[in-house]
Amino acid sequence: MMRKTSLVLLGVAIGASAVVAGSHSQVSLGGQAVAESADVYRSLNLFGDVFEKVRNDYVEKPDDKKMVEAAVSGMLTSLDPHSSYMDAKSFQDMQVQTRGAFGGLGIEVMQEDGLVKVVAPIDDTPAARAGILSGDLITAIDGENVQGMTLNQAVDKMRGDVNTNVKLTILRGPKKDKIDVNLTRAIIQIKSVRYHVDKPDIGYIRITQFTEQTFDGLKDALTKIQQEIPADKFKGYVLDLRNNPGGLLDQSVAVVNAFIDHGEIVSTRGRNADETQRYNARPMDLSHGKPLVVLINGGSASASEIVAGALQDHKRATLIGSRSFGKGSVQTIIPLGQNNGALRLTTARYYTPSGRSIQAKGIEPDVTILEDVPDDLKGKDDTKGEASLKGHLKNGEDEGHGSQAYVPADESKDKALRAAYELLRGVKTVALLKEEAAKADADAKAAEVAKKDAGKTEAKSDAKPDAAAQKPDAAATPSAAPTGSASEPVLKPAPSDDNKAN
Repeated sequence: MMRKTSLVLLGVAIGASAVVAGSHSQVSLGGQAVAESADVYRSLNLFGDVFEKVRNDYVEKPDDKKMVEAAVSGMLTSLDPHSSYMDAKSFQDMQVQTRGAFGGLGIEVMQEDGLVKVVAPIDDTPAARAGILSGDLITAIDGENVQGMTLNQAVDKMRGDVNTNVKLTILRGPKKDKIDVNLTRAIIQIKSVRYHVDKPDIGYIRITQFTEQTFDGLKDALTKIQQEIPADKFKGYVLDLRNNPGGLLDQSVAVVNAFIDHGEIVSTRGRNADETQRYNARPMDLSHGKPLVVLINGGSASASEIVAGALQDHKRATLIGSRSFGKGSVQTIIPLGQNNGALRLTTARYYTPSGRSIQAKGIEPDVTILEDVPDDLKGKDDTKGEASLKGHLKNGEDEGHGSQAYVPADESKDKALRAAYELLRGVKTVALLKEEAAKADADAKAAEVAKKDAGKTEAKSDAKPDAAAQKPDAAATPSAAPTGSASEPVLKPAPSDDNKAN
C-alpha cells in the first residue's frame, strides 16, 4: 500500500509543498491488468516516437526541456481545471504566495487595457509611504513599457531583493497626469486577515485568502476585537469570505476550529476508501460562542467554502450573500526535485460535516441578498462557477450556475453587510431578511422588464417610416447589415486570482 505524507491545498492560485513517499507492491497481475499495462507502454512508445520525430525534423531546433514540460502540462490540464504542471519558477512563486512574505513594493495590482492598475497599496509598505494610490496606472517599470507584458511579468519586475531600488512611471487621475516614483523594495507581509469594530458592538473580520499566516492573523483579530468591545455589549462577529479564492486546507480547518470546539470540520475522500481523512475540531472556540454571520458570494471558493459549509452544518453561523463558486476538490502539490518544478494534482474531493459535496454546486446561503450593481458593471458582475469550467469533476445532474461576485467598496452601500449587522443587533430576523430580499429581487426583475419594454417601444417609434420613405426607389442600393459588434470584456471567476500583490 502506498503511504502518503503531504500538505494539501484548496483554491485555484494558492498552494503548499507536498511530499509523496513509500512503496507499492503487487503480488500478481491478471490478464486484464497485463493487457492494460501493455497498452500504456505502447502509448509511451508513441510519445517517444513523436518526440524524436520533432527533435530531428522540425524546421528549427526545438528546446527539449520545453517540449517535455509542455507534454506534461498538457497531460495534467486534460484531467480537470485544477491539475497542472508548475515549472521551477511557478513553483517558487506559489511557495512565496503561501508564505505571505516576499521582497517587493506592497501593491495589489490587476491588468486593465494592457496596463497595470493599482487595486490598493498595502498599509505600511514602500508603496503606501510613497503615496501610490488606488486607481493609479503603471505604464513603465525602470523605464521599460509594461504594454505587452503579462501581469506576472510586470509583478516579477517589481519584486526583487530587499533594499534595491525601482522606478515606476504612473498615470494618475482623470487627466492622466504622468508621475515618476522611486521606491526601495522591502519585506512585504501579505495580510490575509483584516478587521475592525463596527462600533460599538460588532467585530468585522475579512479573510482574503488562506495562507500560512491566516490562523495567526485571525487569532490576533479576535483578541483585539474582544479587548475593544466589552463582553456585556458584544453582539457578535461578521466573517467576510466574499471573493476569497481558497488556499491551504489546514488553515481553513483551523479557522473553523476558532468558532467551534467539537465535531467534524471536513472530510476528504480519494479514489480508494483507505485514503479518506477526517478533520475534527479540538476544544478551542476562540470566539467564546458569540453569534456569527458569514458572508459569501460567487467568488468564495474552495477553502472558504469549507469554512462556510462547516459553520452552516454545525448551525454555528448564519450565511448571507449569494451561492458560492462550487470548487469541491483537493489538490496536492508534489515537488519533482532537481529543479523540475512540481505537479498540482487533484487527489480527493472534500465533504462538509453533513456529507455534502459542494463540487459544481456551491453552498447556498441561508439568506440570499444581491447587491445593487452599478450600470457599467451589470452583466459582468457574476462568476460562472465551477460547473462552467471545461473538464470539471462531475457531481450528478443538479449542478449549479455562477452567482453574483460584486462587493461595494462603500460599506454604507453593502446590502449583505448591513443585513449582517441588523441581524446581529436584533433589528431584523432571518425570516424578515428573506422576505425583504425576495421583494427586492421581484422589484428588480419587474424594473428590468419595464426597462426592456420601454426600449422596445422607443425603438418602434424611431423606426416608423414616413410616407416618402415608403416609396420604392429603383436606383437605391440595399445597404449591408452590420456583421458584428465589439465584444464586451468578461470578468474572470474570482478563484482565478487575477489580482497580484508585489
